[in-house]
Amino acid sequence: MLNTAQTAMEDRPDGPADESNWWRQAAVYQIYPRSFADSNGDGIGDLAGITSRIPYLASLGVDAVWLSPFYPSALADGGYDVDNYRDVDPKLGTLADFDVMIGALHDSGIKLVVDIVPNHSSNQHQWFKEALAAPKGSPERDRYIFRDGIGPDGAQPPSDWESMFGGSAWEPVGDGQFYLHLFAREQPDFNWENQEVRADFLTTLRFWSDRGVDGFRVDVAHGLAKDLTADRLPAWATVDSTVMDGSHPFWDRDEVHSIYAEWRKVLNEYDPPRTAVAEAWVEPNRRVRYASQDNLGQAFNFDLLSADFDAGQFRAVITENLALSGESGSSSTWVLSNHDVVRHPTRYGLPPKDAGGTVWPGRAWLLTGGLRPVLKRDLGLRRARAATLLMLALPGSAYLYQGEELGLHEIPDIPDEMRQDPTFFRNRNVDVGRDGCRIPLPWSADGPSFGFGRGAAHLPQPAGFARLSVDAQKGDRSSTLWMYKDALRLRSSLRTSETLRWVDSGNSDVLHFQRDGGWESVTNFQDQPIALPDGEILISSSVVTGGKLPANCTAWLLRGEPKTPGKHVREG
Repeated sequence: MLNTAQTAMEDRPDGPADESNWWRQAAVYQIYPRSFADSNGDGIGDLAGITSRIPYLASLGVDAVWLSPFYPSALADGGYDVDNYRDVDPKLGTLADFDVMIGALHDSGIKLVVDIVPNHSSNQHQWFKEALAAPKGSPERDRYIFRDGIGPDGAQPPSDWESMFGGSAWEPVGDGQFYLHLFAREQPDFNWENQEVRADFLTTLRFWSDRGVDGFRVDVAHGLAKDLTADRLPAWATVDSTVMDGSHPFWDRDEVHSIYAEWRKVLNEYDPPRTAVAEAWVEPNRRVRYASQDNLGQAFNFDLLSADFDAGQFRAVITENLALSGESGSSSTWVLSNHDVVRHPTRYGLPPKDAGGTVWPGRAWLLTGGLRPVLKRDLGLRRARAATLLMLALPGSAYLYQGEELGLHEIPDIPDEMRQDPTFFRNRNVDVGRDGCRIPLPWSADGPSFGFGRGAAHLPQPAGFARLSVDAQKGDRSSTLWMYKDALRLRSSLRTSETLRWVDSGNSDVLHFQRDGGWESVTNFQDQPIALPDGEILISSSVVTGGKLPANCTAWLLRGEPKTPGKHVREG
């Protein structure tokens, strides 16, 4: 029977009211540009490579592309160390290439969201070079966070704070001062109390918006505002245990929202208004402010990333986040994989956390030292397909990471000398880094880099990529690629309002919900089949036979007359 407790979003009008609401239920495809497609054979993906693959993106059925950093960068952190916020890395192309790419995306009906990295610049940024050349207390240094060293000779860092990538968060500059870098030492943190910093980022927002960019993904959105006014900064043990309730020295401070209020005014200068989504790793009830309409407007919900493949955990995450999106006036976002986490087929093929298995985000399994738990690859992919189909049935925006439509697993075994992620170099034998989810895509079954480019790729691809390539899957209607294509096409035609109603299945290992228009999603999280409710099967993540929903499988059902002409059925 239907659960009478419907979501807080049900009273909204069906579908987007106008073009400005395109993002509310969009399917957004994340491109990590250096690993997507290489047009010139140098081993690095580039903008021209992306442009050449836009027909593929259109055939996949995505509404928008989220482009990870493409700015000039020394790649100390995969492009998140930005030398110039208003240019293109010469290794990836030119501004003219960017204009061609965005024009081709728009011609194909695909929006473009670009990454913006406001917490820190690169140490190669012109401002930081000026800061190093300037004396203490200068306007140039005030754009960043410099502090005097402590101790008898001032040679000790201002505090014992640790970088997110390991080691001290303070770097000496040789004149008795240190600069703060919450991430790599090549990523000095901006001082967001400095009005010049604030004004320059407004200029950057306008620069890309004027070129036609439809929105921005805001990196480390919860980290800009900082309180370092104390004569002696608190010890790291205190900071690390401080609850993020607005009082933390640098995470999720209340003052950050005055920054985004200024951004929203700029974004609203455009017609339609430019969108923005916060990458804010904060408690769910704290995300509401980032997602409000006078703020960035949407915030990533990463909660499914930390959930096991478990019906109870999934239902709790879904219920809470739909309620929170109702509070903010935004729509929720759903993510299973991205450039920072272990790909979800691998996560779901490892023992669950409560069984003493993998610890989120799962990279303990990847370490070369010690005994690895057994990865059940086929089970992981089966569960990943089921979880993806469930996610795509939910109201809100769905964010997909390049290669997940091919069923790619994490690649754990990369030679040390080929790794690129600073987390590996700063934490050897502790954190293997994120390179395993950033391996260049396989487009064909042969060639030196499986169609990624004319030569070898910048990260090594395994031989198994041949059978997972786009060309290998596009002729196989049972492939993961075709499941994504069919699901995205169906999702676009079936979605109506931002409504979800739970259906009581009588089985705690089954999630069953109904969307407006008479279509439903049923996921079997257990390891044996169950009876499938009546209805026309629109799509399923595994083959359905004999009226049974297989183990670890999702199916979409239609009750009554189809809303669209033709029969959208996939049972493979």
